[in-house]
Amino acid sequence: MDLEDQLKKLFPEHVENNTPKESLLEKKELWLQDTPIICKYEKRKGKVITILEGYTGSKSDFKKLTKELKQTLSVGGSFKDDQIFIQGDYREQIMQILKSKGFTIKRVGG
Repeated sequence: MDLEDQLKKLFPEHVENNTPKESLLEKKELWLQDTPIICKYEKRKGKVITILEGYTGSKSDFKKLTKELKQTLSVGGSFKDDQIFIQGDYREQIMQILKSKGFTIKRVGG
């Protein structure tokens, strides 16, 4: 008898919920906008950073988008003053990720 059977005996009226956590997270979609997000890079103190400007979503959407980009690219970054900062020059990868989500992107510079 495994743990699952023991729990069913202890709590016979319990209804099992089989929705995985991933499907719950996917239901919370980011707000898509009509105006393009500007993707550019700059050098600050000798280090290259990629900057995303022009996203007009809520603060929680900024957090979700920043976290997802950082995890996908395995890099550091943050958001501040309606801008998302990603460490390194990842313009091409970021543009592909955002296009697959349905955003419109405008590349600025080189």
